[in-house]
Amino acid sequence: MNEHFERLTNYLLEKNDSLAYAQARTWVELLWEDFETTYARAGYSYKGKELTEKVVRQWIDQYGAQLHEFRTTNPKYKHLLNQEDYLKH
Repeated sequence: MNEHFERLTNYLLEKNDSLAYAQARTWVELLWEDFETTYARAGYSYKGKELTEKVVRQWIDQYGAQLHEFRTTNPKYKHLLNQEDYLKH
């Protein structure tokens, strides 16, 4: 699983140079979890990591360049996504 996250993190960093590595990795993990959870709740059978990677890659294509503009007030994610003190890659 780590190689999927690593591949997607690097892909996101190619699309958005405003994110630090840790922020990009957090985004990848959140998008991955969101897709798999939503897919399962909808009643679909598990189609494997390849499908999840494909969908997350599509989301990165669509939204990756703007992810650094996202701000959240949700305390679960706020400390992960809103920090300005990350070292840039």
